[in-house]
Amino acid sequence: MDSQLIKTVNKLQDAFATVGVHNPVDLPQIAVIGSQSSGKSSVLENIVGRDFLPRGTGIVTRRPLILQLINRPASARSKETAESPTTDAQENADEWGEFLHLPGQKFYNFNKIRDEIVKDTELKTGKNLGISPQPINLRIFSPNVLTLTLIDLPGLTKVPVGDQPKDIERQIRDMILKYITKPNAIILAVTAANTDLANSDGLKLAREVDPEGLRTIGVLTKVDLMDQGTDVIDILAGRVIPLRLGYVPVVNRGQRDIESKKSISKALSAEREFFENHPSYRSKAQYCGTPFLARKLNMILMHHIRNTLPEIKAKIQSALTKYQQELLQLGEPISDGSSSGQANLVLNIITEFCTEFRTIIDGNSNDLTSFELSGGARISFVFHELYANGVKSIDPLEQIKDVDIRTILYNSSGSSPALFVATTAFEVIIKQQIKRLEDPSIKCINMVYDELVRILSQLLNKQFFKRFPALKERFYQVVLSFFKKALNPTSKLVTDLVSMEACYINTAHPDFLSGHQAIALVNEQLQHKNSSTDKQQPQNRQQQLATVNNLTVDNNDSSFFGSFFSGPKKAKKGSALMEAPPTTLKAVGALSEREFMETEVIKLLIQSYYNIVKRTMIDMVPKAIMLNLVNHAKEELQRELLAELYKADVLTDLLQESEFTQQRRKECKKMIEALQKADEIVGSV
Repeated sequence: MDSQLIKTVNKLQDAFATVGVHNPVDLPQIAVIGSQSSGKSSVLENIVGRDFLPRGTGIVTRRPLILQLINRPASARSKETAESPTTDAQENADEWGEFLHLPGQKFYNFNKIRDEIVKDTELKTGKNLGISPQPINLRIFSPNVLTLTLIDLPGLTKVPVGDQPKDIERQIRDMILKYITKPNAIILAVTAANTDLANSDGLKLAREVDPEGLRTIGVLTKVDLMDQGTDVIDILAGRVIPLRLGYVPVVNRGQRDIESKKSISKALSAEREFFENHPSYRSKAQYCGTPFLARKLNMILMHHIRNTLPEIKAKIQSALTKYQQELLQLGEPISDGSSSGQANLVLNIITEFCTEFRTIIDGNSNDLTSFELSGGARISFVFHELYANGVKSIDPLEQIKDVDIRTILYNSSGSSPALFVATTAFEVIIKQQIKRLEDPSIKCINMVYDELVRILSQLLNKQFFKRFPALKERFYQVVLSFFKKALNPTSKLVTDLVSMEACYINTAHPDFLSGHQAIALVNEQLQHKNSSTDKQQPQNRQQQLATVNNLTVDNNDSSFFGSFFSGPKKAKKGSALMEAPPTTLKAVGALSEREFMETEVIKLLIQSYYNIVKRTMIDMVPKAIMLNLVNHAKEELQRELLAELYKADVLTDLLQESEFTQQRRKECKKMIEALQKADEIVGSV
């Protein structure tokens, strides 16, 4: 049953590899890491009991090698000859290798396995010693192995050699991290015992992703090459760098042994003898060496798989659901190419688009968000916050000074000085100020237009538009030009509203302050002012008039235009001096009491009437925009889209699928196929 668990994970790995997709499920696996020449390859060969890995200087492992060891019982004939052990070169009917990229082909000669690894590596990486993250899957069947899955990764290197890329160190590091960062990976960190453990590249990298050492197992190679009188007992006891899974010391063949073709079976016997006879390891010999390492890895992997199986099942299920939903959104390819099928599809897309457009504006959309305002709510914000506050903030008197009002008052009364407050002056000023409301009203239209375009962009991000880029582009053009066409009548209606307000000043409006009320208010203000200046007022007033009009004390009547210009210069005795009026006459000096009163009355009337107009505009402009732009779009957009897009001659061009969609559909189908296979495999356990 336990070896069955490992076989299950092997099948899962194959399911994804054969379909050629990235594995979305984090499977339990043992990743072998270590610096170059730390003895990784030798450890793996000793576990397999065969010579099959490429050898040489520099980076030998240049692609991840997923090594699936499968224990199978030896046949009867093989048991009879078991007394004469197989050398590495010999073939054995019970031992063979299979590559996933060469289905159905069995390699009984392990030298040919090595050649195939080299050949397939160079196929993907070239001969310049570059590396590739694409794994090679090798399965070895043998009665001499324990069922186990290991991933041999390139050795960590520091300096690029020959044609190697300059960033080779970073490339290898990134590749290794991709495998060992996954929480379900067990890290087999190989370190040479004759170097300082603190400098071990493998352990250093393992500590980055597994700081507490919970899923790292240490392998100490070259124990036989340590200096006389030194050993690794402190390391094994966890006193140097403790690991939850501990360390296993092993002895591999040296370079000379390999060159002299020393068989692995002899090397394993020599390893056993070394540990059994060494004074430091004699008492612990059963916990040392390659056979113990293989058993330990087998046990660790089985426990690990057993613990993670429920989680793997759940992940496969959720990934399957996710990809099935995506495939549903991508839709089936339009294979028949019939015009009726294409027409139906475009009709459905137009209908769905317009329905969604309406629901977003009305706020009935299914995917209402609590994160931010969207759709119709943003249009409402433009009306009731931005536009209303913008209009309210306009002060009709901010651009008009008292002297301007005084000048308009005189101008409006013409050649006869007015006896009462001139209503013409009030009308002239209020009409000028009403025209100022046109600018924020047009801005309000443009803001609502921007919001409609925003809704359009939001809808065009839907999956079926990504599928047909030509249709998306045409949709965008048609809807945008439809919105632009609606801008003119909307702007006309809004400017007409402003013109209506300006062309007829309704002084009979019930909310308007009457002239009598205004005069009474100003008189009250004047009385308050006069009482505060006390009895000196008349005398000061007399002096002020005398100064302004430049008159003699005898002639103390103030001129009607007293404050407009300095009076005539003193005439010579016996002659009357009278100069022509200046080219430009402008008001100067302080206002007379009458002028002050008239100006204040006009100001009160302007403010009162302007408030009425503001309220009307805040109420009417949003209605005008809703009528001619928003509601018009809701009601007429579908008709426009049908007229422009629902044509037999453009359907084929519009429904050209994007390359991304075609590619993604293939990927999804492959992934679903792999996940369904994986689901069956896990379900059978």
